[in-house]
Amino acid sequence: MPFPIPEIPIIDSILVLFFLMFWLGYEPLLGLTGHPANRLRRDMGTIRQAWIHTLLGRDNRLLDSNLIGHTVQSAGFFASANLLLLAAMGGAIFTGGLPVTTLESLGVETASNHLLTIKLLLIMACLTRGLLDFIWALRQINYTAAAIGAVPEVLDDKARQTFSQALGHILESSMSSFSQGVRSYYFALAAASWLIGPWAFLIGTLGMIGLLMWRQTHSSSARGLKAFSQALNDYNCQG
Repeated sequence: MPFPIPEIPIIDSILVLFFLMFWLGYEPLLGLTGHPANRLRRDMGTIRQAWIHTLLGRDNRLLDSNLIGHTVQSAGFFASANLLLLAAMGGAIFTGGLPVTTLESLGVETASNHLLTIKLLLIMACLTRGLLDFIWALRQINYTAAAIGAVPEVLDDKARQTFSQALGHILESSMSSFSQGVRSYYFALAAASWLIGPWAFLIGTLGMIGLLMWRQTHSSSARGLKAFSQALNDYNCQG
């Protein structure tokens, strides 16, 4: 007997496609369009590259080891949180852990059990992608730590530049995965707004996209990173 395919209202189907477009294409779209929100990533790339270059010129790298250790702990914390949320969501879907009366008291639409399951699965999909991103980020941070440990102690200027560029690529890739994992929480919250209804889903998706872009362009941190990156570039030009 073929598995029954649940019917999804047209408005919900359109909104899911809209959500998937931004969820899966957020970072590639920013890169292709040259949106100012992509500036934060470039600024952080400049700062990380400068850090690696300075790191390789230090005799005592204890500070750098602590910074890498802090990054590992942060990625591990987020990965653990994702795993707990996934376990809770899995229990709600596969064991019926969320009674209909409880959901209705929270304002969740429960007219169709199949549609409710799809909504919960979308939240799980966001969290699962985030978990995989954090795991991959942890793996790449370990690559970075191993590579730093393997760098020769004595380097001339040319070798230092070569090693710092190679290490910068590894670190930048790991931090990109970490950022994607953090964004999974934003999109998981947007997906959770679908539980209330399609229009809440639309508002939640647009709201999270707007919040992400604002934090990457007009927040005080974004402005500070831009100024710091520019100061580094000016210093290197003067040197």
